[in-house]
Amino acid sequence: MTFSITPSVFDLLPALRVGILSVKGANNAGEHPEITQLLRDAEASVRLRFTEENYGSDPGITAFQEAHRAFGNNPKRYYPSHYALLKRVIKGGTLPLINPLVDLYNTVSLRYTLPVGGEDVDRCEGNILLDRADGSEPFIPLGETNNDPPDPGEVVYKDDAGVLCRKMNWREADRTKLTADTKNAVLVVESLLPTDSLEDIMGELSSLVSRFCEGSQERALLTRESPSMDL
Repeated sequence: MTFSITPSVFDLLPALRVGILSVKGANNAGEHPEITQLLRDAEASVRLRFTEENYGSDPGITAFQEAHRAFGNNPKRYYPSHYALLKRVIKGGTLPLINPLVDLYNTVSLRYTLPVGGEDVDRCEGNILLDRADGSEPFIPLGETNNDPPDPGEVVYKDDAGVLCRKMNWREADRTKLTADTKNAVLVVESLLPTDSLEDIMGELSSLVSRFCEGSQERALLTRESPSMDL
């Protein structure tokens, strides 16, 4: 299985870099009070760094809003994932505890104001692509049962069976969600700013996953010059 970004995505978003962390043999079950504390600390840091008036102007937010507009999405209606997390936290909410991998990638997303997500590789079919949709691909959103296919030209993660995440980083598919039973996963960190220390951020995510979920790992940084990784 490979994870690749198509040239059409880089034509639209030439500054895009995507960090990939492939995790095999993970233990994603159980409760970890330390992870809960890390997530709550990240939330507290967000509330110190941002207000309701200024968080929308953070460069990590505006870059992805512009990217969403480039493929025809209204990012004020269909939020990039990290914008949605910030909005919830700044308004006084807390993020729910899902499972270790999800809680850890949400922690990293809050710390660095970047979109972070993940898929259960064993539930994927064929190769994974970040691509421009043709509009025919099936998509069942997280927690739902009805098909909600992408718009033509929309940036999506997909495999041979359909879309894994719509509007680049807006909504995950139910089919490949990370669960307590997940053993093999791919975690994804997206960046559009050259100032983001993406290699260091990936190293931090890798260390957290090793500490709490064990398993073996490989990671790569995908760019136009190096757009693919074997999982």
